[in-house]
Amino acid sequence: MNHTALTAAVAGFGTGLSLIVAIGAQNAFVLRQGVRRDAVPAVVGICALSDAVLIALGVGGVGAVVVAWPGVVRAVGVVGGVFLLCYGVLAARRVVRPTGTGLTAEGEAAGSPRRAVLTCLAMTWLNPHVYLDTVFLLGSLAADRGPLRWTFGLGAALASLCWFTALGFGARLLGRHLARPGAWRLLDGLVALTMLVLGGSLLLEG
Repeated sequence: MNHTALTAAVAGFGTGLSLIVAIGAQNAFVLRQGVRRDAVPAVVGICALSDAVLIALGVGGVGAVVVAWPGVVRAVGVVGGVFLLCYGVLAARRVVRPTGTGLTAEGEAAGSPRRAVLTCLAMTWLNPHVYLDTVFLLGSLAADRGPLRWTFGLGAALASLCWFTALGFGARLLGRHLARPGAWRLLDGLVALTMLVLGGSLLLEG
């Protein structure tokens, strides 16, 4: 990789990282799954692979085509908003009626891997903001790189992989700080607030 290609890859990495680090529905979900050690490899893999696919679509110019069907984006926003509101209500219910830490005596999560995978897929593919960041924004920025647009996209996809890996597997370090039910209520409160605000904003935008 020559100096110019390396610069494009670094630019893509930095831009991609700046877009995904902000607190959002997907990050809040990955954080909670990581703390609970619940299907973390699958969740991290889905998030990173989904971002890579969407970034590739954006770099390939699909974003310009999707603009021609704004109704599709609005429909996804409505469905995603309803889903996030439902998830936020469930998280808020855990705050009001805590059921414990959700960890077994061995420190492993008590949960359904299938449910975690389906929820992660919904968090990712039913959130229009994900499309705006990856397909549209990163796609347009990559187009400015000309022949190096795929190198820029590769850097952005690598940033996504690094972030979700660090968030999902690094979150377990918080486990000892969340041994008390009160700490879990605080985490669920953050998750609930994030989901309810984002879900409400998606419905309003729709």
